[in-house]
Amino acid sequence: MPKITLPDGSERQFDSAVSGADVAASIGAGLAKAAVAVRVDGAAWDLTRAIENDAHLEILTRDSDHGLELLRHDAAHVLAEAVKELWPDTQVTIGPAIENGFYYDFAREEAFTDADLEVIETRMKEIVDRDEPIEREVWERDKAAEFFRSIGEAYKAEIIESIPSEEDLTLYRQGSFIDLCRGPHLPSTGKLGKSFKLTHVSGAYWRGDSNNEMLQRVYGTAWSNDKQLRQYLHMLEEAEKRDHRRLGRVMDLFHFQEEAPGAIFWHPKGWRLFQSLVGYMRDAQNEAGYQEINTPEIMAKALWEKSGHNAAFGDNMFTSETVDGRVYAVKPMNCPGHVQVFKQGITSYRDLPVRLAEFGKCHRYEPSGALHGMMRVRAFTQDDAHIFCTPEQITDESIAVCKLILDIYRGFGFNDVRIKFADRPEVRVGEDAVWDQAEQALLKALEVGGLDYTHNPGEGAFYGPKLEFVLRDAIGRDWQCGTLQVDLNMPGRLGASYIGEDGEKHLPVMLHRAIFGSLERFMGILLEHHAGNLPLWLAPVQVKILTITSDADEYADEIRAALNACGLRAETDLRNEKIAYKVREHSVAKIPVQFAVGQREVENRSVAIRRLGSKKQEVMSLDDAIATLLSEVENCGSSD
Repeated sequence: MPKITLPDGSERQFDSAVSGADVAASIGAGLAKAAVAVRVDGAAWDLTRAIENDAHLEILTRDSDHGLELLRHDAAHVLAEAVKELWPDTQVTIGPAIENGFYYDFAREEAFTDADLEVIETRMKEIVDRDEPIEREVWERDKAAEFFRSIGEAYKAEIIESIPSEEDLTLYRQGSFIDLCRGPHLPSTGKLGKSFKLTHVSGAYWRGDSNNEMLQRVYGTAWSNDKQLRQYLHMLEEAEKRDHRRLGRVMDLFHFQEEAPGAIFWHPKGWRLFQSLVGYMRDAQNEAGYQEINTPEIMAKALWEKSGHNAAFGDNMFTSETVDGRVYAVKPMNCPGHVQVFKQGITSYRDLPVRLAEFGKCHRYEPSGALHGMMRVRAFTQDDAHIFCTPEQITDESIAVCKLILDIYRGFGFNDVRIKFADRPEVRVGEDAVWDQAEQALLKALEVGGLDYTHNPGEGAFYGPKLEFVLRDAIGRDWQCGTLQVDLNMPGRLGASYIGEDGEKHLPVMLHRAIFGSLERFMGILLEHHAGNLPLWLAPVQVKILTITSDADEYADEIRAALNACGLRAETDLRNEKIAYKVREHSVAKIPVQFAVGQREVENRSVAIRRLGSKKQEVMSLDDAIATLLSEVENCGSSD
């Protein structure tokens, strides 16, 4: 006679074992229809699984985050079933739910085509129409491995054989298809619905190891209803139009090439934009009391071993051994170097906090398949800062950092920012008591600062908990950029100290702070957020002066010189081309302001102004035009 306690505290008594579906039905028909799974004492269970003892139960619906993840997981299984029906010799491997969708990796000699994706998707919808029951089965490990080998699924058998022999496994059967999975799953394939779409195919190494076989990864997206699916597909179309790699070409900002994978070749306009980001950040940091430093890009590997970075990130570090036998590492981050600067001389508690900032070039080895334009690179610049302070100063310093980060984001047009609190990961350095202290300090700062946040369990840095600042862009995508981390471990590992009021040595607290994170990645996000239509103050070329006739060439040069003298970035286009052609070309290149000048403008010392995205043209005297632009630039990019 299990007693079921619901999240609101209410209780329901049943005469015999009961399923989650039964409980949902006892509450209401609407809930029973929307339910996809349950949580029993915190663990996710299938709706059909029998609950025999007293339990706390939460019903998961298809519209909830957990329910949506379950739909996507089931979509991956239906994808695998469809592929096996269409091409029985294909081997299935792994197929999880991911953000916004799902994928499944297949071993197949012939490459999947776009036409194949359409065929697979049609078969998936047929499987949904069949409404096949999805049944959970418990197997012994060795019998499961033997079964999958007998049906030619070597990859699945290999996964099973890596599991301890004493563990029983759960398999799920739907129709004639059976797969290894922890679950839970929907009661039947019909519950999945048809709000899914296969999107593309890519390569993926078996178990992520480049020494293993290359598999084919089929990606898809799945949602709880058709409206959400349409919105997401529209967002993908918008994202393609805004792709920073395309914008980098049309705006002549940067390029990539095979000789330097994961590194950027900056063009003059792109470097100008990069330096504008640095200058904006530098001014904000100086006003906030930071001191800018610079530390070596290559340091002895022993320093990274002492800091703990080598143990955590050694596989992603570039190293080199010199002729004298010393091993060096190219820095993947700036923290240890900043500790070395702090350690020079004796620091008193009266000198704290010390705020050190650096635009430090870092290098990390990312697998070739993971590289993606400016969003995932091997060479990047971090806007790192480290604040050395006393334990009593953590709250005030953390509040100040949060304010600085949010102000700077607003200056770039990001007003929708979410904060996540990430606590201790499984692999970490330091004692639990130290982690307790660091986590409580950060939570107190959030509370005192009146900042809303969500919990991101287990995602802290290996040396301390952190706040993650997530930007939502113009088309609804989330980008994790800034971080604030409380570190009570690394200063002690690297021998940092200060003299306290008692005259004794004390370990400083080290706050790690990044706002852009990677300047390269932030620029990519910024370009896509604005679709290349950067604010006037930030645009690498703010004004293009276009001549209508060659008689205006001298006047155009005069205008350019006057604009440059005022600090405005201006260029001329004196080519013997039609004015309409010039306007189109520079509109595609995202120039925010164009001045058209011909004989009439020369005589009147005026300009015809055209703004990016507008078909209207405004004629204004040159002096008024310059004054207008200067006023706009001065009022833009403010973080106040």
